[in-house]
Amino acid sequence: MVDFDRSLRTLVKDLSDTMVEANGVGLAAPQLGVSLRVFTYLTNPEDDDEPPRVAHIVNPEMVEVDQEEVEDMEGCLSVPGFSYPLRRSRRVVARGMDQHGEPVEVTGADRLARCLLHETDHLDGVIFLDRLDPQTRRRAMSEIRERMLAGEDIQVKSSPHRPLF
Repeated sequence: MVDFDRSLRTLVKDLSDTMVEANGVGLAAPQLGVSLRVFTYLTNPEDDDEPPRVAHIVNPEMVEVDQEEVEDMEGCLSVPGFSYPLRRSRRVVARGMDQHGEPVEVTGADRLARCLLHETDHLDGVIFLDRLDPQTRRRAMSEIRERMLAGEDIQVKSSPHRPLF
C-alpha cells in the first residue's frame, strides 16, 4: 500500500534524479532498495529533437499488451554496460496513479513500450536478463561473471539522496 504523501513525492524526485544522473530511460523503486510499486521513465526516449521529460507511475498495471513483438537491444541500470537482444511487445497501455493519487494512463509504443514493460518487470522482481532466450542468457551471465571477477563494480549508481525507508 502506498501513502500519497511527502515521502512518496521525495521518492519520485529521488528516482528521477538518479535516473537522469545515470543517463537512464527508466528506474524502479526496488532498484534503489525501496519496496514500493513506483517507477520513473522518459516520456520521449526516441526523440532526439526534444529535451527529455521525466514522468512517473505508481501502482502500474498493464491493461493492454500488443501481441506484435519486436526485438531490440535492452540494457539496465542494475547491470550497467551490458545490453542484449530481447523481444518485447510493440505497444502497451499502463494504468496507475501519479504521486498525488490521481489516475494516469500511459500508452507506449516501441521504446516507450519496452521501458514500461522493463520497469514493471522490476516491480515484479524480474530483470531483463530473466527474459533472455536461454543461449543469450548463458552468454550474458558469463560476460557479467567475467567482468565481476576482473574487479568491475557492476551495480546501479548510488542514489544522490539519503534512504527514505
